[in-house]
Amino acid sequence: MSYRSKASAAPCVTTFDEFARLADYSLMDTLNADPDATIDGNDHRARQVFSGHFVPVTPTPLAEPEYVTHSSTFFKELGLSDELALDAQFRQVFSGDLSATHKPMQPVGWATGYALSIYGKEFIQNCPFGTGNGYGDGRAISVFEGIVNGQRWEMQLKGGGPTPYCRGADGRAVLRSSVREFLAQDYMHALGVPTSRSFTLYVSKSETVTRPWYSQDSYSLDPDVLVDNPVAISTRVAPSFLRVGQLELFARRTRSNAHPKALEELRMIVSHLIEREYKSEIDQALGIANQSFADQLVELAKRFRQRLTTLVANWLRVGYCQGNFNSDNCAAGGFTLDYGPFGFCESFEPWFQPWTGGGEKFSFFHQPTAAEANYHMFWKAVRPLLAEDAGALEQFDQVRQGFAAAMQQQVQNIWAIKLGLTEFNLEIFKQLMQLMTQSKVDYTIFFRELSHIPDDISALKKSFSIETSPQLDEQWQSWLKTWRDLVIKGGDLTEISTKMKQTNPKYAWREWLIVPAYQQAMQGDYSLVKELQEVLSHPYDEQSQEIEDKYYRLRPSALADVGGVSHYSCSS
Repeated sequence: MSYRSKASAAPCVTTFDEFARLADYSLMDTLNADPDATIDGNDHRARQVFSGHFVPVTPTPLAEPEYVTHSSTFFKELGLSDELALDAQFRQVFSGDLSATHKPMQPVGWATGYALSIYGKEFIQNCPFGTGNGYGDGRAISVFEGIVNGQRWEMQLKGGGPTPYCRGADGRAVLRSSVREFLAQDYMHALGVPTSRSFTLYVSKSETVTRPWYSQDSYSLDPDVLVDNPVAISTRVAPSFLRVGQLELFARRTRSNAHPKALEELRMIVSHLIEREYKSEIDQALGIANQSFADQLVELAKRFRQRLTTLVANWLRVGYCQGNFNSDNCAAGGFTLDYGPFGFCESFEPWFQPWTGGGEKFSFFHQPTAAEANYHMFWKAVRPLLAEDAGALEQFDQVRQGFAAAMQQQVQNIWAIKLGLTEFNLEIFKQLMQLMTQSKVDYTIFFRELSHIPDDISALKKSFSIETSPQLDEQWQSWLKTWRDLVIKGGDLTEISTKMKQTNPKYAWREWLIVPAYQQAMQGDYSLVKELQEVLSHPYDEQSQEIEDKYYRLRPSALADVGGVSHYSCSS
C-alpha cells in the first residue's frame, strides 16, 4: 500500500474573477441562520445562540496583510494558478477583508456552534453562559464555499477575528500557531493521512497580540512569559467543517426540547453531513432509487466508522498525536482537523502526549479509545432520528457495538504493514514495543531503517537515543532474526522493502526544527517556512545529502524537556 498523495490538475483559474465564479454556498443556502443574527454579519461579541445552524459574521481584516506562503501542491490540485495567491483582491479576502468579494461570492462569512464532550462526557462549563449556547467557532470563520475542479470545498479563516462564540477572546491567531498548522496540514496530506488542507497564510505587518509562551530554554510545564506576536490568518480547506460536536449540539437541543424546530434542525444537519461528505458512497451502497433516510443513517454509521478507524490507525502509523481529541475536534467527515496542541512522537513512548492539559487519556496509544468515545457521541446524537424505525435502529446500534473490533482490526493491519508482514503477529509486536521503549528509539528513524530489512542491529542503532547494553543488544538481535524470518516468508525482500519505505516516512515533523522557522518568520524571514514546506512535501523520498544531514537525525538531548518544543499548554 502506498500513501503518496494524488496527482495535480493543470492550472486553469488565474484571476480572482474566475475564482469568484466558482462560489456555491450549500450550507448557507440550505440550513438555518440564527434568527437573532444580524444580516450584515456585524456580530463580534460573545452571546448566546439558541437555534439555527450558523451565524452570519464578517471576519476582521488584518492590518497591512503580507503574503507568507501558500500551498502550491493544493493550488495545483484545485487547478488554481500560483499567481492567484499574490492577487490583491484574493489577498484581501483571505486576510479577512470581504469588501473585495462580488457576486456570486457572499459579502459575509459564517461561524457555527457546537457542543463539547470529553471522552463521552458532556460538558457545558466551557461555555461562558453555563448553558452550552455559547460554545463554537470563536475565531474560525468560513468565507467561501464552492465547487473547485469538480469537488465541493469550504474555505475557513483561522484567526479571522471574534464571533459570537469567542468567549470574550480577541479571535486572533498568532503567526507561531498559524505556521505550525499550515505546515502540519501540508505534511499530513503528503503522508497520505486524511486531513483538512492548507491554502494560504498571511501575516499583519503592524498588528500584534500578547500571548503567554515559554522563555528561551525554559523547562517550565506552563508558559512563563508574555510574548508579543504578529497576528496571522491561515486559510484551511475541507469538504466541510462539520464536527461530531455540531451534531451533539442539535441532539442536546432535541433532547431538552430547546425550541419547536430542534428535531427538524438535527435532521437537517445530519442530512447536510451526508450530502457534503458521504453522498456518493451512500448512493453507491444503497442504490439511489429506493433508499430511505433510515437506510442512509445506518450506512452513514458504517462509513463514518470506517473512516474514523482508518484515520486513527494512520495517526499511529506516522507518529501523530492529536493531543486533545474531543468531539468538537473530531471531523464528522473522518479526517484530521484542528491542529492545536498536536505533536509527533520522536523518542518512542506509548503514552506520548505533547499537550500538558491532555493527560494520558489523549496520549499516543490511547487515541483509538478516544476515537471510540467520539464515535459514541456521534451515535448518541443521530439515534433520535431513528426512533420510529425499530429495524434500522437495531442495525444502527450493531454498527456502534462493532466499533472496538473494527478499530482493533485497523490498528493491527497498520502494524502489520509498518513491519512488512502479511498479517499481524502479537508476540513480535509486544516484544518490539518493549525493546523500542527500553532503547528510546526515534519512532520515524527506527521504522525507516527497519524498512531496509537489515540483518544486524547495528543498522538500527542510528535511531537509538541511549547506549545499549550487550544484554539489550542480544535481545534486539534475537527479535530482528525472528522478524526477518517472518518477512522472508512473505515474498521478495526488495519488493517488501520498497512497500515499507512507502509506509514508513523518512522525514518527520520535528518540533525543534519547526521552532526556528516560525521564529524567523516573526522577524519577516519566511525562507525556512518554505524550505520546510518543500522537505515535508516529500516525506517518503530520499532527498539530498544536505537535507538528510539536517532533517534526518535525532533530537538533541538538551531539547528533550524544553517548553514549546517537547510540550506546550496552549496553541493560540
